[in-house]
Amino acid sequence: MPLTLEIVTPESRVYSDTIETVVIPTTSGEVGILPGHIPLLTEIEHGELRVTKNGQTQWLAVSGGFAQVDGDRVSVLAEHAITEEKIDEHAVEAALKRAEQDIREAKDIDPAQYEHLQNLVRYSGVQLAIKRRRR
Repeated sequence: MPLTLEIVTPESRVYSDTIETVVIPTTSGEVGILPGHIPLLTEIEHGELRVTKNGQTQWLAVSGGFAQVDGDRVSVLAEHAITEEKIDEHAVEAALKRAEQDIREAKDIDPAQYEHLQNLVRYSGVQLAIKRRRR
């Protein structure tokens, strides 16, 4: 019996398909989900989400949010998510450099803005790790 995985961000539905397994980065570590998994609600950490379908693994970068497992349905509500194919390495590198520069130059920065920049740095790092994995 397969799993149904749906990954949604505030902007769009990033992924929706029937899969074999998914490994989700959570604040407590990675959680592997197989068909028949017990119900679960967990917080997602910035990291690499791995989907297995037809014996092939697909990587997605995710940042923040929640995952819910209910029966054979897995729902991921993330702040940001992107498939490996859609990651633009040069754009991510540029965004990472800008965020790091803003952090270095920050003097009296609002704590919420500082946290946003830190999250951007972490999410950019995850995207680059995924994109560069195959080299």
